[in-house]
Amino acid sequence: MKRRSVLMMAWVFVLLACAAGVQAQTRAWLDRDHVGEGEVVTLTIETDQAGAVPDYAPLQADFALGGRTSGRQTRMANGRVSNAALFGVVLTPRRSGVLTVPALQVGAARTAPLPLTVEAAPVAGRAGDAVAFVETEVDDPQPYVQQSVGVVVRLYFATQLASGELDLATPASTSLQRVGEDRSSVREVGGRRYNVVERRFLLIPERSGPLRLEGARFSGRGVGGLFDDFLGRGNGALSARAPDQTLQVRAVPDAAPQPWLPLKDLRLRYTAAPQAARVGEAVTIEVEATAVGATRAQFPELPVPSLGDAAQVFAEPPQYDETFDGGGPQLKLTRRYSVVPQQPGTLAVPGVRMRWWDVRAAEARTAALPDLSLPVAPGRAGAVPPPQVPDAVAAPAPVAATADGALALPDARGMPVRLWPLLAAGFALLWLATLVWALTRRRASRRVAATAEHEAQPRAAAAATHSLVDLRRALDTGDLDDVEQALRGMARPPVADLDELAARLDSAAQRQALDTLRRARWAGGSGTEARAALRAAFGGGPTWRTDAAAPAAPLPPLYPERSKSS
Repeated sequence: MKRRSVLMMAWVFVLLACAAGVQAQTRAWLDRDHVGEGEVVTLTIETDQAGAVPDYAPLQADFALGGRTSGRQTRMANGRVSNAALFGVVLTPRRSGVLTVPALQVGAARTAPLPLTVEAAPVAGRAGDAVAFVETEVDDPQPYVQQSVGVVVRLYFATQLASGELDLATPASTSLQRVGEDRSSVREVGGRRYNVVERRFLLIPERSGPLRLEGARFSGRGVGGLFDDFLGRGNGALSARAPDQTLQVRAVPDAAPQPWLPLKDLRLRYTAAPQAARVGEAVTIEVEATAVGATRAQFPELPVPSLGDAAQVFAEPPQYDETFDGGGPQLKLTRRYSVVPQQPGTLAVPGVRMRWWDVRAAEARTAALPDLSLPVAPGRAGAVPPPQVPDAVAAPAPVAATADGALALPDARGMPVRLWPLLAAGFALLWLATLVWALTRRRASRRVAATAEHEAQPRAAAAATHSLVDLRRALDTGDLDDVEQALRGMARPPVADLDELAARLDSAAQRQALDTLRRARWAGGSGTEARAALRAAFGGGPTWRTDAAAPAAPLPPLYPERSKSS
């Protein structure tokens, strides 16, 4: 009997446990099933599964999730104690209409879907007496494809707000971005005082045809008291939306210039323009472009003038200044050009020209600057004045200029025939005397070379007066004197002349480039060839000798070395 009683009690406990499992449930409900746009609703979930937590991810498609709560509840019914977990979440509908709160997974169970009706926010305007209303203003209702359209959203509210959200949906096949910061002001509309919050957007359509722009929407809550009386609600909720608009996007015209540049206005002007120039010296030309209706990403770079062999042009990176004024974007671009003339005379610099499409007049236009005509004087380096001859001698041929600005001497036929042998003999004797003097000093120079090298070691640690940046700047915009000064200043310690500089260099190509520099300055060589040779040889900086031995110079350093052609 006792054994049978124990079995009966065990079966009773099993049946009770199964009944409890059958009665176990997971359910969800809303605090109301009908709300207005901008209002919130609370979803509550109850489950008796231990450790189960709801998965709220499916709600985010149609709702914004707010505050969340959780707790436990103990109940006693028919002498039985049950425990349940409660979860709550505040939902804000993202759109109006009949929505469905989807089924949610809670542990091993799922809740049932719940219907929710969301009434659209009222469309109010200036003509009414609403507590709050929204306006959407578009600066061009008939834009072209890829034209920048300014959109301004204004929220008017006649009371204090505790919280709020102002949003503008992105239309299909467009790019919409918020620009600038919100602006606040106070205006009077219809005899009523409103606080105004202004928010700006930039809309760029990517496809032609009708474009539906939904009105901006606002949802928020106001401070209690009189605010609730205005709304006729007890929870202080407030919502409003602007009317929808339809834009007619026009396609790119067949006669439009390429690249496609739709603008409302484009103006070019010189902010710096030289009046004259000199061979080998850089002059600065600065151009400013003001474009109404374009952003930095849409506007192309200002073109670089092409001057061929007459001058070199170096363009600096442009400087941009973007603003959002009058409902649309406005761009100001400034660019500088460094022009280095290569020969004297008159240098014609063509003005910058840009083709664009006038969206207001629906026609192609061209913005252009006038050409500049600069008188170019010969360079300072190597200029040789024409010789003075007696009046009885025939007038010499006109003085011509070389490429680097050095003047070529007149034809020898303009001088007396007897004077030439005397001058030649005098120069020959002078050269022989200089050579003998140099040879006598050569042996003494070798004896003191070791001592000079040893004494130069402390000086080698001295800092150079010029850097590689200075050298490159001189090669690009300076004259030949500036290049020589930068090279001599990069030595440690700086050297006094080109002969000592050549003795310091380890590269034969760099020493050859210095010979080209000498010829350009003293023997009528080409300045353009010299600058090109120097750029090629010293583009990465000088290559200095590491050993103590240096090639002996055939002439003292105070005298320029003659080229092999002479």
